[in-house]
Amino acid sequence: MTAKLLIVEDEVVTRQTLTRLFQQEGYEVYDAADGLQMENIMQQQPVDLVIMDVNLPGKNGLELAESLRERDNIGLVFLTGRDSEDDRLLALELGADDYLSKPYNPKELTIRVRNLYRRIEASKTPQALATGSQQFHFSGWRLDGDSRCLFSPDGQMFRLPKSEYRALELFLSNPGRILDRETLVKRMLDRELRPNDRTVDVAIRRIRRHFESHPQTPNLITTIHGEGYRFVGDVNVEQN
Repeated sequence: MTAKLLIVEDEVVTRQTLTRLFQQEGYEVYDAADGLQMENIMQQQPVDLVIMDVNLPGKNGLELAESLRERDNIGLVFLTGRDSEDDRLLALELGADDYLSKPYNPKELTIRVRNLYRRIEASKTPQALATGSQQFHFSGWRLDGDSRCLFSPDGQMFRLPKSEYRALELFLSNPGRILDRETLVKRMLDRELRPNDRTVDVAIRRIRRHFESHPQTPNLITTIHGEGYRFVGDVNVEQN
């Protein structure tokens, strides 16, 4: 099956260059100049991957990422001239799978996008779906594998991006075990840990915010300095 790729870029030459690049790589490519065009395309056409700039007219890419992360199995790569650490971390917090700054290396970009697509396809396999059919109960909380949703003790629902779901699932499958960043990033993104990579820390921070929103919930994920993180609650697992 041909991968469907959507490029969201307001600069015409860059958009055309990216379109040609990925068409040559065998992708079915769609393009949009802003968020409105992006939504119109996605309402009519299923999309596997999105490459998006941050600086866009109307809603910027970071705002659009919040809506994209609610959709299942869509990969998101930011390709932008904004190269500040704050922008990169915010993009990752909002659920982006990768973040590259312009000017970019076309070969590196195509490799990263291809690897991301492979991870998305792997998550659709029967084995992956079977793993996601579990429900985890802990400290009044519930993680549902079918919907990838986290439910608080008072019934509030949080829909998790795939990377955060995978991290929390790994913790709940290994209560009391110290998980290092290499193990976590491999499970979350199916790749190796990179130098100065803070993807895991960003995901843990987002998960902790859900728990911290309920004062009765203890500190369920603790930091083991120099080693990684550990889940300290009791867990019951149900198979759907």
